[in-house]
Amino acid sequence: MASFAAGIPLGAARAQTTLGPDAALDELAQGNARFVAGKLTSLQTDLDELKQHTAEKQEPFAALLSCADSRVPVELVFDQSIGRLFVTRVAGNVCTPEIIASLEYGAAVLGTVAIMVLGHANCGAVHATMDGKAVPGQISALYAPIRPAIAHAGSDLTAAIKANAQYQAELLRTASPVLAGMVKQGKLKVVAGYYDLASGKVTTLG
Repeated sequence: MASFAAGIPLGAARAQTTLGPDAALDELAQGNARFVAGKLTSLQTDLDELKQHTAEKQEPFAALLSCADSRVPVELVFDQSIGRLFVTRVAGNVCTPEIIASLEYGAAVLGTVAIMVLGHANCGAVHATMDGKAVPGQISALYAPIRPAIAHAGSDLTAAIKANAQYQAELLRTASPVLAGMVKQGKLKVVAGYYDLASGKVTTLG
């Protein structure tokens, strides 16, 4: 990330996708539809060719802020192969300085044109925050970023999970000058989504 830290101008991505923000979100939706239908195409791509093509560069069209939950395999959920998605993961899909910095890099340097904050059914981090019980180590550090969503949604777990994804997406749109500037220029869209573990369907949240 040295070149980014050195001050790459906003929008001067080295590997810009040809997709626009709306087309990128549509690509994610189509990939998820194939996943739900059990008709994946990304796994048919020759892995040796993919590795060779992506060894020196990456050209992701979209970025994801996903929960670290092992039941949310992001590339599979959207039926995307190596080098197509720039994925950040942390329990509770919360915005930390490191996560924001990574997503800024994805947008400003790699040229991602869409970011989705992906919450999911039965999120343990949101559930634990609602319970508020004592936990070992630094696990409770996850609670503070999630509490605003719980204050808004109340005691309904699913509502709180969706509200958390929306709250984190709004943080990305407003708290990061880099991302906010790209959103204002129409170069980037930041949305929230909800992944249903049982059906595999991702719903974009309004």
